[in-house]
Amino acid sequence: MNLPIPQSITEKQVKSNYLALLDRVAAASKKTSRPPNEVKVVGVTKYVDVNLTQFLVNAGCQDLAESRPQALWEKSATLASNSIHWHLIGHLQRNKAKRTIPILNTIHSLDSLRILQQIESDLAERESPLRLLLEVNVAGEENKTGMTIHDAELLLANWVERESKPKNLEISGLMAMGSLSGIPDTTRREFSKLRELRTAWNSRFGLPLNELSMGMSDDFEIAIEEGSTMIRIGSLLFTSSADE
Repeated sequence: MNLPIPQSITEKQVKSNYLALLDRVAAASKKTSRPPNEVKVVGVTKYVDVNLTQFLVNAGCQDLAESRPQALWEKSATLASNSIHWHLIGHLQRNKAKRTIPILNTIHSLDSLRILQQIESDLAERESPLRLLLEVNVAGEENKTGMTIHDAELLLANWVERESKPKNLEISGLMAMGSLSGIPDTTRREFSKLRELRTAWNSRFGLPLNELSMGMSDDFEIAIEEGSTMIRIGSLLFTSSADE
């Protein structure tokens, strides 16, 4: 659920929200005997301006996500810093790939072989690999983005069967969103399914699919309990005390 975000929130409030989130991440991790540093908080800044984004960076969050390439271009230029790792969580249009790719650390939303081929075509020389996560529609909802399980499997098969691959490109894991129903038991089953797919595909394809990007503001604790390594958090980080 996307809640209205007050643009008047103070830097102190953003920092307080971020630290409170880290405490909740630690508690959720402890329930399954996982160290908290296994879970990366990716701050989703698509609903806030550059100033609020800077507040989050100042609080210590160095992984930031946008869903639209245009916003990514603007914010990365304004907040130019080698310490910020930019993530794309929305669909990457083929005509925007060339300008977007150099900015990114991770794309969470790889959703077709065509986009993979476009990324390879536009990939510039990089010292570190661009990391790709396959977005899988584990819920099977027609109005949700992401590949079917079958199509994701075909893409992985295509990738591993190639004789040569770009050295600065790697498929690092999977991404999914919980069901729109918001029912906790349903969400847990979907996250569990993504984890099971990761295990099966690790074995079948011999790929180190180490990352599981699942969990947002409403369901990240369930996601952590089910093995998430990246949680994508927006509204919780930018809630004013009056709205808590």
